[in-house]
Amino acid sequence: MKRHAQAVVIGGGLIGCSILYHLARAGWRDVVLLERDELTSGSTWHAAANIHGLHDNTNVSRLQHYTMTLYKQLEAETGQGCGVFQAGSLYLAQTQAREHQLRLQAAKAKLYGMNFHEITRDEAERLHPLVDFDGIRCIMYEPDGGNVDPSGVTQAYAAGARQMGAQIHRFTPVTATDPQPDGSWIVRTPKGDIHTQWVVNAAGLWGREVAAMAGITLPLQPTEHQYFVTETIAEIAALGRRLPSVADRDGEYYLRQEGQGLLVGAYERDVRLWAVDGTPPGFGHELFADDLERIEENMLRAIDRVPVVGGAGIKRVINGPMIWSPDANVLFGPVPELSNYFCCNGIIPGFSQSGGMGLMAAQWITQGETEYDMFAWDMARFGPWATPEFTRARVADQYAHRFAIHFPNEERSAGRPAGMRPIYETQLAMGAVMGLNAGWEHPLWFADTPGTQDTNGFTRQNWFAPVGDECRMLRDRAGIIDISNFATYAVDGPGAETWLNAVFANTMPTQTGRCCLTPLIGKRGGIAGDFTVARLADDRFQITGSGMAERYHMRFFNQVPLPDGTTFRSTTDATCGFNVAGPLSRDLLQPLTDTSLATADFPFFRARQITLAGIPVTAIRVSFTGDLGWELHCAQNHQRALYAALIDAARPLGAGPVGSRALMSLRVEKGYGAWGRDFSPEYWPQEVGLEGLVKPDKPFLNRDAVAAVLANRPRERMVLLALDAAATDASQADATGGEPVVHDGHGIGRVSSGAYGHSVGQSLAIAFLKTDLPAGTRVDVMVLGRPHPAMILARPPFDPAGAKLRA
Repeated sequence: MKRHAQAVVIGGGLIGCSILYHLARAGWRDVVLLERDELTSGSTWHAAANIHGLHDNTNVSRLQHYTMTLYKQLEAETGQGCGVFQAGSLYLAQTQAREHQLRLQAAKAKLYGMNFHEITRDEAERLHPLVDFDGIRCIMYEPDGGNVDPSGVTQAYAAGARQMGAQIHRFTPVTATDPQPDGSWIVRTPKGDIHTQWVVNAAGLWGREVAAMAGITLPLQPTEHQYFVTETIAEIAALGRRLPSVADRDGEYYLRQEGQGLLVGAYERDVRLWAVDGTPPGFGHELFADDLERIEENMLRAIDRVPVVGGAGIKRVINGPMIWSPDANVLFGPVPELSNYFCCNGIIPGFSQSGGMGLMAAQWITQGETEYDMFAWDMARFGPWATPEFTRARVADQYAHRFAIHFPNEERSAGRPAGMRPIYETQLAMGAVMGLNAGWEHPLWFADTPGTQDTNGFTRQNWFAPVGDECRMLRDRAGIIDISNFATYAVDGPGAETWLNAVFANTMPTQTGRCCLTPLIGKRGGIAGDFTVARLADDRFQITGSGMAERYHMRFFNQVPLPDGTTFRSTTDATCGFNVAGPLSRDLLQPLTDTSLATADFPFFRARQITLAGIPVTAIRVSFTGDLGWELHCAQNHQRALYAALIDAARPLGAGPVGSRALMSLRVEKGYGAWGRDFSPEYWPQEVGLEGLVKPDKPFLNRDAVAAVLANRPRERMVLLALDAAATDASQADATGGEPVVHDGHGIGRVSSGAYGHSVGQSLAIAFLKTDLPAGTRVDVMVLGRPHPAMILARPPFDPAGAKLRA
């Protein structure tokens, strides 16, 4: 066993072997995989190993499509069979909501060149004569869907990696991972130690235990999962061909051919968590006792849909462990608090994603960033707030609702409430319907009746009208938005300005009381973040940014050393904030402070430390709504008193509390992009209109990368679309994100975010188009998978000149 390596991958399951293969293919041949037992031990060997290309997340769909095409290439490269069966997959919709989901996925598939299309009942019956299609609203067909052999695929990755020079050591448990002062690691095993540049935790069921060796906690929890295989079914044996798999998500089961019988699996509501206190070190190829009674309801629905299942004997039952994250997406990427430690843990649809996962891991490790925005997978989306109790509750919920539709704007209640600010109970009493953002409970909207819950769907829901009332109240008078879920940071010391200029693309304010907007640039020159920076004193700055991306952004902040005597810290947990905005916001605030809020004394984009209702507040004259307004930041222990003062001052003006859903509508009316929706590392500054905030004449993080991309023509451009009222009124639906945009029958882009603009009376969408079509051009937006006419706008419908911001 070698003593030095560029990377050590811990875990010899499907994902570990894929990462090893892709690292070697990327040119890193000095790489090693360590497996405590035999390859495929843990969850890999007993997986049902179904494969499909479509996913609600566009980039995940791209990676699943890549994975499905890779398996045949692996067979050709290595000579190792992957057991690829691609007889196709049938996707069934029993409900209107499922039909909406499938039609939207079909529209996306067409845009990205994937084969997923609607077929008739007659066509479906010819493909799978054993299915009863009564009650099905629509049927989609994916010709490349199917399944693979779990062991074959894993061994093919391993063989390919070995052919390129990688080493694999079985029966070699890792006993310690010790960080070194230079950012490298020593990985210790009974067979000796390896000094490595990178550690990759792909330990599957033992991901928590391997992480603990490095001093970190991963929010992961295993469950039991069952499927069964029938005896030979005469009708299948007589067909002489392979049947497509059946994805009946409304029935909450999956079904495919296995040999000359059928394999049926289910995600039942009666969830069984396993190994709550840690995965046993000696566990390997074991299974749990059968418990088919738990999935009886799912089995009965499968029998109703495919009656031959009911008459078939059961050949074997597989009840084995799977390990989940709280949102059922992988925990992926470098750990922000550690140097060169990469996680890839908690993978559920592993055989659909293994190739893409390995590809993205290799890119991130060898190049510093992935070509696609992978925040949906990024392990930094969770922080310490994802406690073991929260994780267990969320995993049980995700398992039980594995096949449920995850609607736009949907909030799950499991594990809630999470982080609560001091005014949480006050807001509930006012009718707040809460959402969860970066571990913080925050108001989405305010209902007339406390205790009201969201309804969910692809169409307009119970919160549509109340959110409209909030939007109009703020635009006409004023509104108070709780922004305590935003991230805030403090930079103090004589080198604060120097450090900030070295981190951010824009030039930092040189005068106390001045502010700036600035992008954070990624390794490939894209938009890794957007921030407001306020200079509060000669040696003190406040940064405000995305709350959900705080841990993600720490990766970038940690790359730039702090000058002597200068400190940087997150103040999010200790700070609360409100945005008071609207034409009467000055009238609301002025009686509470002796500081003049007149424009002459407190101009747009200025910051002051003032006293408001007797409370010390950092006031920044800015508003994400696009109105006259102030962001007000105070210590958390003052939040309750400040909120009470603001609400009392608002009441005589006909103003009041406003939730984050209204904020999202209002910012779309202004055409403002939001990070994680419209801004991401995939997009260059000139593609999102932020090129004016990049100052390449000064050194800053990833300056050379952004200077190179700024020399290029935009590949896409961000535009604002107005959808025709007749179409959205008929469908009762608005664009929310991901919908393809079509012109003359050809896909030309996609929506990144959208909302109904209540104060302007238009359904709006921010979209990225690959063409230079002029304003006024008519296009179609595929809302619910069906064309909704729209027009490219030249200017945002609300205050296009920005006069209200500066009033």
